[in-house]
Amino acid sequence: MRGDDRQQAAMFSYLSPDARVPHDHPLRTMRKLVDRALAELSPRVTRLYARVGRPSIPPEQLLRALLLQVLYTVRSERQLMEQLDYNILFRWFVGLNLDEPVWAVTVFTKNRERLLQGDVAEAFFQAVLGAAEGRGLLSQEHFTVDGTLVQAWAGQKSFRPRARRRPRGDDDPGNPTVNFHGEPRSNTTHASTTDPAARLAKRGPGQEAKLAYHGHVLMDNRHGLAVAARVTPATGTTERETAVTMVRALRHRRARITLGADKGYDVRACGAALRARGVTPLVGPKGGARDAYIWIDNADALHAEFKSKDVTIARDICDQPYGCRDFDVDDCKGYRLCFGQDMER
Repeated sequence: MRGDDRQQAAMFSYLSPDARVPHDHPLRTMRKLVDRALAELSPRVTRLYARVGRPSIPPEQLLRALLLQVLYTVRSERQLMEQLDYNILFRWFVGLNLDEPVWAVTVFTKNRERLLQGDVAEAFFQAVLGAAEGRGLLSQEHFTVDGTLVQAWAGQKSFRPRARRRPRGDDDPGNPTVNFHGEPRSNTTHASTTDPAARLAKRGPGQEAKLAYHGHVLMDNRHGLAVAARVTPATGTTERETAVTMVRALRHRRARITLGADKGYDVRACGAALRARGVTPLVGPKGGARDAYIWIDNADALHAEFKSKDVTIARDICDQPYGCRDFDVDDCKGYRLCFGQDMER
């Protein structure tokens, strides 16, 4: 029998949001972990609020909503509020009943800024990281670092000369006509009027330059968990400098650890700074037939040890014109590894 296409919605529902979420949904496990972390942060969060006045958005619900924004790549907080209005899964995870109104976007933004100024987001990250460490999910000796450009919320029209004022009598002050073609622009002479901290940067040669920041992440190699993250101004050296800073800030690590990185970190100064902090860099070389360049402290001693164990030496140890003393080894899988040290050591 064919069912009727009824257009009239029912006025009452006898199912809770929890009953609508499948029992094997990944967010169920994540909700338990998040709730435990938020319970640990409750005393710290309480100190950010006054004891009297109008109640704000519960900080626990606000942090859960921000986590959903990251997990589901919601582009803006306005779209996040729209999703919370009709998405039952989102309402259940945040802790909203089906008939509760969604917060205004401006109110949500203001409350979010309060939490970020109190470093609650960083404390939340550390609490989740501590839970993973308590379950033995983190390695203490093998890590990987990488960086990427994070596009800023500022348009190219806002990138203007620092000394020049906006011309008067523009036909549309909110979206002025700007012709910057053929005009040399750099971070030294120009700045964004919308986001002054954003800098003009590009991913590689021949690609479009955009106003951006540099994002950095330090990953654990055992289960692929992020153990540290930073956002810095996009400069030419911040990727390598931040890698040293994140490694130095690791709370639980062994005296000697390894750090994998791509060719952007293949700089002598970066390798020396990492080795000074007990880190053996495993860096992808910028060119040539090598698959990885491994910075060590004593190349001659390692070379002698390899030869005594009949390791296949593809190129004998020698001094290089770029200031390093190194040698090449072919491993059992056919990869060519280069082990080297600064000649100054």
